[in-house]
Amino acid sequence: MKSITINGSQRESVGKKSTKALRNAGQVPCVLYGGDKPLHFSAPELAFSKLVYTPDALTVVIALESGETYNAIMQDIQFHPVTDRILHVDFYQTFEDKEITMNIPVHIIGTSKGVLNGGVLRRNQRKLRVKALPGNLPDFIEADITPLKIGSKLYITELENDAYTFLHPDNTVVCQVRRSRASMAVEDEDEDEDETTEGGATAEGGAENATPAGDAQE
Repeated sequence: MKSITINGSQRESVGKKSTKALRNAGQVPCVLYGGDKPLHFSAPELAFSKLVYTPDALTVVIALESGETYNAIMQDIQFHPVTDRILHVDFYQTFEDKEITMNIPVHIIGTSKGVLNGGVLRRNQRKLRVKALPGNLPDFIEADITPLKIGSKLYITELENDAYTFLHPDNTVVCQVRRSRASMAVEDEDEDEDETTEGGATAEGGAENATPAGDAQE
């Protein structure tokens, strides 16, 4: 999995006053959990752009001014409700021999037979939660939709991999091909036309086979 480095400085004070001063200076207060004790540090807000504003799953290397480095994943992030500025970020430290859980994006590959025939692809799960050793975490999970026909579903069990474990029920639908509204409307119109045609043929046939009144009197 791809990783980015965030350069930060360890925080000596974690009070409200110092936190406000950090934010006013364009810094984001952060906490790293998972080690012997929580590590408080700060980093420039711009350093988080590649981590936060991306659909990709990324791991992080936290590099402090003291020379210490920590491998981690982002666990939680808080935004300002009005300005959307980053207020706080929580990280979780990772170790090569300990499994972690992470949301991994799903990449659709192939061309569905059902879509080619007028169906519509519906993506039920854009990310899947997996559990694995850090070295086995994939950048993304491929979902091949080529075999899907109209009405078919791709279940999570079809994407199983020995390197990681999905934390979803086996009946989780990743994506499916549904009949489009346009094709359903066309079918309804065709059915109405067929009914009208059948009704007209019956009336005409009845007129041709009926016995004229004069013949009946004779």
